[in-house]
Amino acid sequence: MAGRQAADPAAVRAAVAAVAAWLRDESQPAPARAELVAAVRGTARSLAAVAPGHSVELRVPPFVAVQCIEGPRHTRGTPPNVLEADPRTWLLLATGLLSFDAAVDSGVVSSSGLRAAELAHWLPVVRL
Repeated sequence: MAGRQAADPAAVRAAVAAVAAWLRDESQPAPARAELVAAVRGTARSLAAVAPGHSVELRVPPFVAVQCIEGPRHTRGTPPNVLEADPRTWLLLATGLLSFDAAVDSGVVSSSGLRAAELAHWLPVVRL
């Protein structure tokens, strides 16, 4: 689990801007791994900062997992409330280019538990 490192808002915006063309058009060249990591980790940590807590776990393998949203703390095993997405899908959600409901309905994210859907309230993290 990633620590609660504060995400610098300007750095997060810059990291997202670096991958914006690819997010808007998948036929664009994929960003370098370092650019993708910075955007994914920055947006996930920003979400954890604005929605602190331990009741929902956001997983974006292989780059980051954060716990967020106030409520019962989960400490062992698989958490009951999990949202998991690939890096591009997470960034589409985090930037508002994809709605939470559309992502869940299409199956591009895995959402389990009653509280995982509460993440939608905190999206987007950074608007494009």
